[in-house]
Amino acid sequence: MPDLSNEKSYADGKILEHTASGVGIITFNNPDKRNAMSLEMWEGFGEALTSLRDDDAVRVVILRGAGGKAFVSGADISQFEKTRHNAAASEEYAKRSAAQRALLADYPKPTIACIDGFCLGGGLQVAMLADIRLAAHGSQFGIPAAKLGIAYGYDGLKHLVSLVGPSWARLLMYTGMRIDSSEALRIGLIERVFPADQLWGETMMIAETISQNAPLAIKAAKITIAEVLKDESGRDMDAIKAVGAACMDSADFREGRQAFMEKRKPQFQGK
Repeated sequence: MPDLSNEKSYADGKILEHTASGVGIITFNNPDKRNAMSLEMWEGFGEALTSLRDDDAVRVVILRGAGGKAFVSGADISQFEKTRHNAAASEEYAKRSAAQRALLADYPKPTIACIDGFCLGGGLQVAMLADIRLAAHGSQFGIPAAKLGIAYGYDGLKHLVSLVGPSWARLLMYTGMRIDSSEALRIGLIERVFPADQLWGETMMIAETISQNAPLAIKAAKITIAEVLKDESGRDMDAIKAVGAACMDSADFREGRQAFMEKRKPQFQGK
């Protein structure tokens, strides 16, 4: 595990943040409840995302759950009587938690969900908002909204359909069933699966590889892929053109060329 000497905490220690080797790490730290998210945790999550977003030394962010049994098992149902007991209360809850999800949805840096154990409901929505999802063998995925009598929001279903298609989205939503990591991999819900004892090392290796690559080139890929996923009429082709031009005019592009010619590893600065 990485050095935790620079760790910060939010939401009474239930959201943790630290950095290592250009990688920011956010930990959902509520293992007694399988990292179920309270409103306070959602807001702490947003604070951690903002902190790492504004840290120039951080080039990629990993999201993970503490305890080895869950990424995030969903919303903290014990809060429902107070925060989601009817439509009006649920709308207020949704507004407060949606602001944090919007931060992740529009995050300027690459994000990786490192999933070990249960990844359910709102936890799966967080994972789907990440750019990349890596999971341990035996992890469980599902959206139990139909078993609780609640509606899963538009944004969450939009991401689910974009990843697995409408038929699998219907099966998951109508039944509230759980699927394991091998099935999740097969249908495109996650990208790679590793043995549990290798998951963190493999995740860090991928994150460090990303952090050592040219930040402007990665930004260009992230922006362009996001535009590709939009309806053609809503795509910002000027943004794609601008980020491409920024890459071609960058010091990093010169460094990449020189490093290739000199047969050495490039040292990118994001400029």
